[in-house]
Amino acid sequence: MSNKREGYISWDEYFMGVAKLSGMRSKDPNSQVGSCIVSQDNKILSMGYNGFPKGCSDDEFPWAREGEDLEKKYFYVVHSELNAILNYRGGSLEGAKLYVSLFPCNECAKAIIQAGIKTVIYGDDKYANTPATIASKRMMDAAGVRYYRYTYTGRRIEIEV
Repeated sequence: MSNKREGYISWDEYFMGVAKLSGMRSKDPNSQVGSCIVSQDNKILSMGYNGFPKGCSDDEFPWAREGEDLEKKYFYVVHSELNAILNYRGGSLEGAKLYVSLFPCNECAKAIIQAGIKTVIYGDDKYANTPATIASKRMMDAAGVRYYRYTYTGRRIEIEV
């Protein structure tokens, strides 16, 4: 008879929690997106969040969403999914799962497919009707990448640091 603790968090809660916690590192005033890449045997391989490339100062590059093209963040920010893929130093990501707080755009979908990631678990799909997300889903469908929305449990997880 086992006396193990009840009420512990599931793998999905754990990895989506890590993805969301990673997103809290983002300095973007509008979008804090985080990712966590996991092996088939539930080992964390890499994490990422949306931000500027190494060496590009958070104080010198723009965070704006409006204005002249070169004064907006879009040409400069690396999305969390791509950061997690590029941060990985262990070899192949073939067959891995990606937990991400926001559905991947078309550019990240290309990297996910090329890296060999086979499953994407996402938290939010607020851009579902945009061409970038429609293209993303079209490519992932064609490449056999499974994706599904994370089912929030309503559990509140708090940590003190």
